[in-house]
Amino acid sequence: MEDIRALDLNLLKALDALLDTHSVTLAADRLGLTQPAVSGMLNRLRDTFGDPLFVRAQRGILPTPRAMALAEPLKAALQSIEALLRPDGFNPASAELTVSIAATDYAQRAVILPLLLAIRTEAPGIRVSVRPVDIGNYANQLEQGLLDMALVTPEMAHDRLRARKLFEEHYVCVLRRDHPAVRAPFDLDVFCALDQAIMSHDGTQFRGSTDAALDAIGRKRRVVTAVPSFMFILDLLRDSDLCALLPSRLIEKTDELAVLEPPLDVPGFTKLLAWHERTQHDPALGWLRNRIAQLVT
Repeated sequence: MEDIRALDLNLLKALDALLDTHSVTLAADRLGLTQPAVSGMLNRLRDTFGDPLFVRAQRGILPTPRAMALAEPLKAALQSIEALLRPDGFNPASAELTVSIAATDYAQRAVILPLLLAIRTEAPGIRVSVRPVDIGNYANQLEQGLLDMALVTPEMAHDRLRARKLFEEHYVCVLRRDHPAVRAPFDLDVFCALDQAIMSHDGTQFRGSTDAALDAIGRKRRVVTAVPSFMFILDLLRDSDLCALLPSRLIEKTDELAVLEPPLDVPGFTKLLAWHERTQHDPALGWLRNRIAQLVT
């Protein structure tokens, strides 16, 4: 390798982008450069490290073992350099930045909504981009800088991410306020006899944790619709005789819906805030993470 005094920092940023994207074109887009410029930087990187670093593949380029070994220490080094250039303090009132958060529709209501209401007065210059959670890819998006944080459950968490527990959630039974079942003792027989709706991320699953709990005691319920949105279920309950078990934080006080305790024990879930190590020491994102926790715990 060449003397470090001759190494251009922009080459390291280009290498980081190439490692994240596995594409000269996508790396050029991220860096705001032309494709030939990034190709030239890759040639200089090859000379610097004495290794091809990337080889052509059917789609894009693949890193060599040497390049893969550089990925983690390179990100750490760039993060440290960014920290050196960053102002010492963070003032929410004067901050100007855009933050990307992945969240399900439940987390949008339970976590993102109170956050947005709070920062409109506390940090009006912070813009929040709310995106759906791509369960199979969100960890890569955090690593590549396409997301800043994600609201997930422990089952969705990855070992290579940092995470903070926000709260424990439990389920309640929800029906329209004038539903006939509300007037009767709401026992297990009444519950199992009702037509029910369930939230399914892809709309294909008609079973969930409630059905597993019923199986354990030899009972069944009748699920007649599966939809990928809790918000849609709320609208459906207001105008039908359907019943649904929903996370308690999703239900606002309203005259249109009745909220009852389920007649059986149904496991709840834990909500986590996840982020990548590369943003661990970012003062703005650290402030936002703490503010989210304060608002929902």
